Amino acid sequence: MMTDRGRQVLQIEAEAILALIPKLDERFDRAVKILCDCRGRVVLTGMGKSGSVAQKIASTLASTGTPAFFLHPAEGGHGDLGMLVRGDVVIAVSNSGETDELVGLLPAIKRLGLTLVVLVGDPASTLARQSDVAIDVSVAREACPLALAPTASTTAALAMGDALAVVLLEQRGFTDADFALLHPAGNLGRRLLWRVRDLMHVGEQLPIITQDALMRDALTEISGKQFGMTAVVDETGILTGIITDGDLRRALQQGIDLLQRRVMDCMTAHPRTIDKDALAAMALEVMERHAITSLLIVDHAGRPEGIIHLHDLLRAGVV
Repeated sequence: MMTDRGRQVLQIEAEAILALIPKLDERFDRAVKILCDCRGRVVLTGMGKSGSVAQKIASTLASTGTPAFFLHPAEGGHGDLGMLVRGDVVIAVSNSGETDELVGLLPAIKRLGLTLVVLVGDPASTLARQSDVAIDVSVAREACPLALAPTASTTAALAMGDALAVVLLEQRGFTDADFALLHPAGNLGRRLLWRVRDLMHVGEQLPIITQDALMRDALTEISGKQFGMTAVVDETGILTGIITDGDLRRALQQGIDLLQRRVMDCMTAHPRTIDKDALAAMALEVMERHAITSLLIVDHAGRPEGIIHLHDLLRAGVV
């Protein structure tokens, strides 16, 4: 019974979001353009549960490249309106569109000449009429059986805020590199900030041998550099293959006399490589996909210039 009721709540809220789709029209486009052209800050405001939604939208906008913050409407009437400056855009969230604290901000918003966008449940309300753009986020019913606690209505407003933020970041050309700069802390920041060049081993640490060398020399290189493999290059220094511990084991199982064989006869041609400017997370993805523990980094000419090991990614917290 409780599980069934939980499903009903989720169904009502899912329907509220889906009902927003046919409501999207030129008003949504205008709102995105207004936000994209904003030369000030985007100021979110709302009271009660709508205020919580407004705070989340402000956080999402700020984390995706749009300077934004939350202004509590009640505090706005007691001095915090000083946070507003010409050039800002205000986004107000209100289901009724008649929230006293929000309506009380209208004279100051108009006096400063600020653009007002509202996410509102009643398109005929005061806030909707006084706005530059009113986006309809009305719902057929709340999930609350008493129709008192904001549930489906706040879910719909939050989803519309996400839609605005995502379309806006695309319009701004916001990239994963931009995202990384705004999220330097935690696992997400590490995955987005670390690049292969920051973690790779270069110079004397790079195991490398020519394809005409003998396998006994390759064994020495593999053992000395301790990556479980060595890059193989031709006479011009271009990468032609690799010799790995696995190659050595397979050759021994076939009864091959390794010590006197040439490297080119035992190497694996066309090894996996990665660019030094790639994200370290991409190196991890390649390693996991191909079940390998090391990746060679080559320059634009195809010459090995570094190596990165799974342990490097572990130590950096990329995994």
